Amino acid sequence: MIPKDHPRYRSLVAREQLARCAREGIVAPEGLAAHGRGEAFDYLLGEKTTESAALAERTAAAMLLAARHAVISVNGNTAALAAAEIAALQRASGADVEVNLFHRTQERIERITRLLTEHGVRVLTGTPERIVPLSHDRALSLPEGIGDADVVLVPLEDGDRCAALREMGKAVITVDLNPLSRTARTASLTIVDEVTRAIPAIAAACASLEPGEGERLIASLDNTYLLRAAIDEMRERLAHALE
Repeated sequence: MIPKDHPRYRSLVAREQLARCAREGIVAPEGLAAHGRGEAFDYLLGEKTTESAALAERTAAAMLLAARHAVISVNGNTAALAAAEIAALQRASGADVEVNLFHRTQERIERITRLLTEHGVRVLTGTPERIVPLSHDRALSLPEGIGDADVVLVPLEDGDRCAALREMGKAVITVDLNPLSRTARTASLTIVDEVTRAIPAIAAACASLEPGEGERLIASLDNTYLLRAAIDEMRERLAHALE
């Protein structure tokens, strides 16, 4: 039992959740390593949502609401950490949700879908096709889901699929704690924040955007600025760490 007054309570709860879901076959073992890498960058952010991340989250909300067809692409780690948050974002944005995996088996697809459904997510199902130009199984997508989407939110994404989706003409929003990753540098919009903070923030922004704000946010989107701001925020925290 993790005491709630532990200074890193939220982080430890997330680790426990991932470990449990790994034992249940929802999270791939490789996903545990990926989470640890992200945590290292979250330390540099002070484990909080920065000003630039908050701006990115409001911009993400604007893009989802303005989309012809928005789809949230969910992998094992995202489902394990933020199933309820994905449900809330789906309600707020009207986006579809599709499960997409690198380490893909039908059993994992079914387990992740069941977890999401139990938390209130309406998950697209059907027969996937090799739609995205990739040689691995993340190419498999639903024609009526990611295949038809003009805006795709891909938390905790692989860089090559992010690039492939962009090449297909889709706007890609990602949540990535590493501002130097291929995904972060390739996406249309990168939110440098932890997924359980970012997803609720996007959902809240969907309900709180003022008239005309969404259009202004989309028009002024500069992902390079957001990445540089995130790096500057990490650098500043490092500079003051031992003061």
